[in-house]
Amino acid sequence: MILQIEKQRDGMTVGDYVYEVIKRNIINLNMAPGNKVSEKEISDLLNVSRTPVREAFIKLAKEGLLYILPQRGTYISYIDLDTVEDARFIRESLEKSVLKIATERFPEELLDVLQENINAQKNLIEKRAFFEFLEMDEAFHKTIFMGCNRLRTWSFIQQINSEYKRVRILTFIADINWKSIIGQHMQILESIRTHDEIMGQEVINSHIKKLLFEQIELKEKYPQYFKAD
Repeated sequence: MILQIEKQRDGMTVGDYVYEVIKRNIINLNMAPGNKVSEKEISDLLNVSRTPVREAFIKLAKEGLLYILPQRGTYISYIDLDTVEDARFIRESLEKSVLKIATERFPEELLDVLQENINAQKNLIEKRAFFEFLEMDEAFHKTIFMGCNRLRTWSFIQQINSEYKRVRILTFIADINWKSIIGQHMQILESIRTHDEIMGQEVINSHIKKLLFEQIELKEKYPQYFKAD
């Protein structure tokens, strides 16, 4: 198993580190759906005891990213499109509401933060750094929530976002319309800057709804990654 492993950050507990490494590699599909994963293998790779790995497995199973079969082992969950659609629907509803606020009032200094974020996204696209691009994309939306004093709402979105992120990574790998995201982000920023609520609502609607159509193509292209109907 080849995992993307970053160094443990200062102040981070071993448990949090192990959890983040495993979750990152599930989301970026280095750990493919349906594959078996063992506590010993992960503990050896990360040079940690099996206890934090076991705890991470339990936490990730509660999030739906792993499933445990008694006496058989632990496996990476298949992507559940019903769960993805629930997350997409929630994001659409909340993001449209927050963008409405942003087009009415938004801190001037955060406009530059959004522009810098878009510039970074362009650089990551050129490098085809998919997971890093997804993180920057999420940071773009988080900044809008922050500017509208809705960070607790953003935290709620993150609780139901894991399956949604796996599908988004898959759209990047499959080259399905993912480069258009930059243009949509630029339009979102412009709608905030010019207080254009109509433009903002049209763009955010297209931005999030496109995943509905991408799911069909992805399931045809990568059927082995998805939960059976």
